[in-house]
Amino acid sequence: MTDKELLALLRDEPQRGLAEAVGKYSAYVLKIAYTKLGGLCSREDIEEAVSDIFMAFYKSGQSCGFEIRSVTAYISLIAERHCLNVFRKHKRQAGSIPLDELENVLPSKADPYTGAELSDALCRLGEPDTSIFVRKYFFGQKSEEIAKDMDMKTNTVNQRISRGLKKLRKMLEEE
Repeated sequence: MTDKELLALLRDEPQRGLAEAVGKYSAYVLKIAYTKLGGLCSREDIEEAVSDIFMAFYKSGQSCGFEIRSVTAYISLIAERHCLNVFRKHKRQAGSIPLDELENVLPSKADPYTGAELSDALCRLGEPDTSIFVRKYFFGQKSEEIAKDMDMKTNTVNQRISRGLKKLRKMLEEE
């Protein structure tokens, strides 16, 4: 089924059209959600996120009369944004990353950093480094798992951690 046919079906027969969209794009959306949320959320939470993504696709499509150029691109954008919102929600629920999670990594003990300062510095590292650090030190994921989930090589993850630690030390010392 082409995008034009799918969009016409969504306009004419919304329930059937949504079922077709889910059938055609569920593996794609699941891969996006699992890649973005794999180390952060349970399988059930990821499946719920996928359902939410399809509902957001449908509601957003309805509001624009399903005048969409590329269904794949549109769903991908919605999935990326939704996963980012889920990530932020989980981050907020978890609160600041506690300092003792990284105390073995940060050598300078002269200046005691608060969890908020450390969390702020981690966010300033930028992506994908922030995600790597959160997964490694907050969620206890191994470098191999992080690499697999983020579609990277293990040595790339380890190198980003090493360089990120240097940047983190520098940022915290400057404050």
